[in-house]
Amino acid sequence: MAGHSKFKNIMHRKGAQDKKRSAMFSKLSREITVAAKSGMPDPDMNPRLRLAVNLAKAQSMPKDNIQRAIDKASANEGDDYEEIRYEGYGPGGVAIIVEALTDNRNRTATNMRTAFSKNGGNLAASGAVAHGFERKGLIEYPASAGDEEKVLEAAIEAGADDVESSEDGHTIWTAMESLHEVAAALEAVLGQPEGVKLAWKPGLTVDVAEGDAATLLKLIDALEDDDDVQTVWGNYELSDEVMATLA
Repeated sequence: MAGHSKFKNIMHRKGAQDKKRSAMFSKLSREITVAAKSGMPDPDMNPRLRLAVNLAKAQSMPKDNIQRAIDKASANEGDDYEEIRYEGYGPGGVAIIVEALTDNRNRTATNMRTAFSKNGGNLAASGAVAHGFERKGLIEYPASAGDEEKVLEAAIEAGADDVESSEDGHTIWTAMESLHEVAAALEAVLGQPEGVKLAWKPGLTVDVAEGDAATLLKLIDALEDDDDVQTVWGNYELSDEVMATLA
């Protein structure tokens, strides 16, 4: 994880998620089913479903799994999930947003409260930290997609708002409303992205000291391990020195 790669720090150790592939596919399937139930079961006619399917493909989810999730929605099968956003604070005053899909609000709320309290944080009221973030579109590319200049030029032509490039890859931010159009334009030039999603981008980030970093990462792991949690966002930065110490 590069110390100045904001997205790699914000989303937290992509490699850890790769080790939990089955759980990740389950969460992706849940999002696809909910998206399909919320509108047409056709990705071309349903922007949210298209986004969910694209994200699943970017994570190498098998096509059969994707289709099964859509078919489940078409047949009105499976549980009915409620979308809930939790907000809280982690060690060092880090602001955290958790997005969940749950069929049992009480269970999920208890799990969130427990995860925060056991790992140096506390759950806050809705809206307590969201004001420090902006809802944006996010597109990820590996470093192999091109050098910084090539990606920047492609992003400008596609209508993106900002680009962050490092040795880990390229993070491209767009207006929420134009995510699909920008992603399609970039794909024509740079190829298939690693990820296309809606994100919470922090206005300001917090440098986390070594003493708080280990506890913060335990909190993020605890939240991400919950079956109901879809994504976890935070406004933290971890330096190369701190990450080296933790490793």
